[in-house]
Amino acid sequence: MEIPERHEHDVLVIGAGGAGLRAAIAAIEAGASVGLVGKSLLGKAHTVMAEGGMAAALGNNRPEDNWQVHFRDTMRGGKGLCDWRMARAHARESPDRVRELEAWGALFDRAEDGRMNQRPFGGHTYGRLAHVGDRTGLEMIRTLQDHAVHEGADVFMECTVFRLLVVDGRVAGALAYWRPTGEFVLFRARTVVLATGGLGKAWKVTSNSWECTGDGVALAYDAGAELMGMEFVQFHPTGMVWPPSVRGTLVTEGVRGEGGVLTNRDGERFMFRYVPEMFEGDYAESEEEADRWVEGDRVANRRPPELLTRDVVAKAIVAEVEAGRGSPHGGVFLNISEKRSPEYIKTKLPSMYHQFKELAGVDITTDAMEVGPTTHYAMGGVKVHPETAATRVPGLYAAGEVAAGLHGGNRLGGNSLSDLIVFGQRAGAAAAEEARDVSLTEIPAAELSAAVAGAMAPFARERGRNPFGLQEELQQIMQDKVGIARTEEALSEALEDVHRLRGALDSCSVDGGRAFNPGWHTWLDLRVMLTVAEAVVLSALERRESRGAHTRIDYPDADASLGRVNLVIRSSDGRMVTDAEPVSEPPAELRQLIEEGV
Repeated sequence: MEIPERHEHDVLVIGAGGAGLRAAIAAIEAGASVGLVGKSLLGKAHTVMAEGGMAAALGNNRPEDNWQVHFRDTMRGGKGLCDWRMARAHARESPDRVRELEAWGALFDRAEDGRMNQRPFGGHTYGRLAHVGDRTGLEMIRTLQDHAVHEGADVFMECTVFRLLVVDGRVAGALAYWRPTGEFVLFRARTVVLATGGLGKAWKVTSNSWECTGDGVALAYDAGAELMGMEFVQFHPTGMVWPPSVRGTLVTEGVRGEGGVLTNRDGERFMFRYVPEMFEGDYAESEEEADRWVEGDRVANRRPPELLTRDVVAKAIVAEVEAGRGSPHGGVFLNISEKRSPEYIKTKLPSMYHQFKELAGVDITTDAMEVGPTTHYAMGGVKVHPETAATRVPGLYAAGEVAAGLHGGNRLGGNSLSDLIVFGQRAGAAAAEEARDVSLTEIPAAELSAAVAGAMAPFARERGRNPFGLQEELQQIMQDKVGIARTEEALSEALEDVHRLRGALDSCSVDGGRAFNPGWHTWLDLRVMLTVAEAVVLSALERRESRGAHTRIDYPDADASLGRVNLVIRSSDGRMVTDAEPVSEPPAELRQLIEEGV
């Protein structure tokens, strides 16, 4: 099939969220021509759902805060699996990237002295999240897209990339289709940056929007890149649980950061019972002490236990529900009305106020919310060079949630937004630098024809399986067998299920034409989601220990004999295989920071 629409750029950025926009800006600043491809409308990226704030050690809340404390918090939160070079770069550069956003027009909330306000989040020693109420991601996207467009990015909206094109071992571009028309479009580029976000739509209950099917992970894997840490999927402790139509919708950690407390059916503030030994001394031991911290008495830095890391809080909520102390709809209660005034809540948490009012009929200024864990974020993803964000495929880079390394086994809240702008900038700059010495490559016609034929395959079948049913089956399998608590038996069953569903892809059919065809879109997404699911399940089977966001009921403790290793996935003779790689040890001065504190 001839592909009449073709575009050429120095750097092609796939994904128009925070990481993609920042990469595009950096590449343009370095003199490159940039194509920016977004699966949805510009401004609709999932970054807008990151509500609570972006972590950066500005020192506005507490002058003692600095990059060393932020680095230590990130490394501890990642349960020993963070790449120390990425964590150091992130902690050092986040303040400059946040101030840069402000210079470009972002309107952050202000403290009384006029400086940028910073709120506390789980796992952070000090309040260090710069925020815009509970709509921080929206303000980030607004600012970045305005700047990227004015800098000259060539934007392609509602355009989905389904194949990276590799010629002679080097990425040479991408093949995509326009979602409204189904017409194919070819992008040739000297270098490519993947910034496609997460993969939460592989689960039934998720805070992720429809775009988050793991496109970049599958694109990179199919192109020959390695994946890492795929077993580490974060279940945010607080998603809505009622009504069923909105189950999984995110309830920002900002609610707890502003003083919200978690209680069970009996009214007990249960998180005091779940403080891990490694965090003892950092968190309050009584409600009175926790309340003093919320009221501003933070001399001892003993934070409320609701601000423990997300893996700890999510597991605690599951334990309460399983013990019969859950709320009527299978969650627990989150209440901020007893700690803050209605005016304060409406000012600091306007989106949460309207979300519960409109979707659940709950007034959070007077009543408690029902919440429970929801699939939220992937710590794992494409393995990249810690300095440049380059993959092992020449010319291919990855940044943001699609990339692995920074967050290790568990991400701290607020680190995601600063991750986007720190490593988006690094990836864009490195891609532009490499593009200077690379020529555009002609794509063999046979490869284009084969890719198009593969994408068109379900149209040639009649009365085959419905891709919507197949997608629903996959999501239920992942929810039931690859959730917060995992077992060898359930994971083994899930792996067999995923292989069975992959075979069923070849029996799916799609009716109608390519224009406005959601059945076809779902089938194409399924190819991606099954690759993602297999990688997650295989890694979860191989990691026979509990660490961070990965919990094995049959291996409840961290395995000291295993050592600190990352599981790396690569393709070998058409099969997905795993290897264990030791985590790089930081230099002595950084080890001391992690172990002893600042």
